[in-house]
Amino acid sequence: MTIRVGIIGTGLIGEDHGRKLVNAINGSTVSAVSDINLARATEVAQVLGGAPVFDDGHDLIRSPEVDAVLVTSIGPTHAEFVLSCIDAGKPVMCEKPLAPTTPESGGRLRAASRDRRLHAPVRRGLPRRQGRARVGRDRRRVRAAQRPQERNGGRGVHELHDHDRFDDPRGGHHPVAARRGDYVGPGDPAEADAEGVPAPSGPQFAAFTTESGVLSTVEFFANCQYGYDVRCELVGSIGTASMVNPTVASTIAARTLVERIPADWRERFGAAYTAELQAWITGLQHGECVGPSAWEGYAATKVVEVGVEAVKSGQRMKIDYIEKPALYR
Repeated sequence: MTIRVGIIGTGLIGEDHGRKLVNAINGSTVSAVSDINLARATEVAQVLGGAPVFDDGHDLIRSPEVDAVLVTSIGPTHAEFVLSCIDAGKPVMCEKPLAPTTPESGGRLRAASRDRRLHAPVRRGLPRRQGRARVGRDRRRVRAAQRPQERNGGRGVHELHDHDRFDDPRGGHHPVAARRGDYVGPGDPAEADAEGVPAPSGPQFAAFTTESGVLSTVEFFANCQYGYDVRCELVGSIGTASMVNPTVASTIAARTLVERIPADWRERFGAAYTAELQAWITGLQHGECVGPSAWEGYAATKVVEVGVEAVKSGQRMKIDYIEKPALYR
């Protein structure tokens, strides 16, 4: 059974996912694309085998030639397209964020609670074979972010910090504190963003404490200059688990270890995206929607939403989630 996927949003990640669905994923094809930039959509459609181009994402969702939908448009458009997919009864994978704000995320969550068709990718926690989790460390260093929202204090948190969350299996409340970096690198805007947060591109740092006592830190540096360097470590009671950069080449000479740093997210997480898409398609072939849920999408949005407030105030803040729907307990 071949799953015909419609893609809404043909930017870099939409095209990259589309190439994987056409060339690397078993059981899928791209049957339609849509983007506000029709010229770009047409260009990507040709790359993906000549899929029809829709000038309206809602029309794509309603098309009988589309079995499932991949939403990779800009974040503020995610909510309306996800709801449209749920209303149409079609499975949807929504790239992060599920929605820019928690009220919108909550709406998607309530809709998805009535329908198991929503898959909301967020990075999952590391394996727990190291025993009881004690400390989490996460760092995300990006080389010369191209879009202003990835360089500044507010949207930068929304766009990139929602990857970085160590899940507490018992849920709960997370106090958050965040500090702005004061280094301004080449090409960085000096003005504040639309949310009133100054726009530093130096390292930002956030500290979390979960209800069960796990201490977690996140470092975000949107202009590190040397590459795309993303790593995680979870320290447990009897061991540790780490997510390191893929080893391409290393040399030990004169007591020096040389390690290749990926150039961008496509190199760093290409294999992970392929595995995620394959799991989604295989699940749909069996009538299942596997992977992270709408609840995890909501929780990630809530964490970064409070994180932005912490950046503004410089104060430690507590996160209060809405009640978790029974479907996700």
